[in-house]
Amino acid sequence: MKKSIFILGIVATLFSSCSDFIEEESLSFVTADETYTTASGFQLLVNTNYAWLKSIYGGDPWLFVAGTDMYAEGRTAEPAGLSQYSQLIPSAEGVDQLYTTCYQLIQSVNKTVYYSTITEQTAKVPVLVGEAKFLRANAYFLLVQTYGGVPLVTENFATPAPLQFDRNTAEEIYDFIIKELEASLASVETAAYSSTGRVNKRAVNDLLAKVYLTRGYETFGKATDFATAATYADAAISGQSLTIPYGQLFTPTTDLNAETIFSVQYDPASTATSPTTLGNKQFYYFSSYLGGSETNGGAPLRSYNLCPTAYALGLYTKEDSRWAATFMTVVYERYYDFYRVADQSTLKIKHFYSPKWFTAADKATWMTDNAAKLATGFVYHDWGTYDAAYTLIKNLDYQTIPVKKFDDPALTTPASTGPVSTRDIITARLGETYLVAAEAYLKAGNPATGLERLNVVRTRAKVPSATAGEFNIDYILDERGREMLGEYTRWFDLKRTGKLVERTVKYNYKITNASQFAGNNGQQKILRPIPQTVIDLNQNKNFPQNPAY
Repeated sequence: MKKSIFILGIVATLFSSCSDFIEEESLSFVTADETYTTASGFQLLVNTNYAWLKSIYGGDPWLFVAGTDMYAEGRTAEPAGLSQYSQLIPSAEGVDQLYTTCYQLIQSVNKTVYYSTITEQTAKVPVLVGEAKFLRANAYFLLVQTYGGVPLVTENFATPAPLQFDRNTAEEIYDFIIKELEASLASVETAAYSSTGRVNKRAVNDLLAKVYLTRGYETFGKATDFATAATYADAAISGQSLTIPYGQLFTPTTDLNAETIFSVQYDPASTATSPTTLGNKQFYYFSSYLGGSETNGGAPLRSYNLCPTAYALGLYTKEDSRWAATFMTVVYERYYDFYRVADQSTLKIKHFYSPKWFTAADKATWMTDNAAKLATGFVYHDWGTYDAAYTLIKNLDYQTIPVKKFDDPALTTPASTGPVSTRDIITARLGETYLVAAEAYLKAGNPATGLERLNVVRTRAKVPSATAGEFNIDYILDERGREMLGEYTRWFDLKRTGKLVERTVKYNYKITNASQFAGNNGQQKILRPIPQTVIDLNQNKNFPQNPAY
């Protein structure tokens, strides 16, 4: 397999930081060979692979969700290139985030695979290597979806990394990902993720389903890819129904529930040494500014960007249990009292966000029923006055409806900005797997079975089943929007299905015309550009940039 161009502008930084991170795991300051050739040392090395996930998912989520139909800019500016496309260039803000962090994890796994052959051999070594290969495959999957063909690097660089690499094709990257996951599937264990927190066969099946589904849309995809994706999705589902009420999936203490397939895990104890830098930012987004620590009783400090669009808010119907579970529709004088006060009957209401199905009569009834509970300065937010675009008319605190599903109301959560949440970031869960199966069956020419899978999700949400006549890719994207608002998949969903331009122009007020996607050579800016730092530092000057740039 040919050598490929890998690290981006900071080759030296990547490897030194990766090495430093790993060496910090060595408690006795002995050499790597001495540490990683022991069973305990090798386990520490594998744990480091998992830790790198925090760098990939724990910071700003622009590459996952910005510039889509679901989220648009509020008071605070998003990176213009990633959110509006016309200014998207190789040196644009945020372009290099996934490139850097994914290759940091990849090099950590390369080190793991290298030491697996010389470490103390136990029955656990093949299992741990399988877990590591899953993580490396996931990193490459993020890269190939985002940038197209990237460098395929499997060597462990014990000395400073070379500065000359070639670029592999996207097809080669997909082949490698599938090979990695097949090896992982053969060796990882079956124990429930909720009890171990480690990669298991269900997680591998789930990722294989997503990889085959995504490759099926590519020009080099195989005719059998969609059917294979459906088979792997069903293997991940493994007959398990969606029995946990939707609202309980995202309560702060239940991140590791029976439907969680894989996640980036955080522990308050492990972040105590630096609580404002060692958590994640997920709860920081998807809402307007709520006042933060200076408000009475504190509030989650929101960024006021990535606000839900009118389209995102309008996806829900009156019966849908996901509406109230996703959004904080009633806000008390002290935001966190929603979680911290058992009896809320005497709490004063500061804000109410009226759903789209409320009539004038419903509003009058609600105001009458809650008259004694309205706080001084109470604001009734009518439907149509709290989506992202409305910030152009009124740009106030609490103007945009808060997304509550990621709230971290622990008393130890710092009342400051930055990566302070210690809730897990769930990257794969059973509800999504049903939707992956639905899409795969539809694309494989078996819409009846696909519809069955999708309606399992709708049944749990307490909404009527979809019909065969309305079951298509757009309906699946709508259902993914209802089910997975804020869950770091939306850009990939639109890019995979070929709906990125159509749906962002239709639903994102910042993207008014398809011409914003226009790039060089008549190409559209669907893939993100290879970061300029990669191009500059690579001594192989034949390394090509993506065509639109």
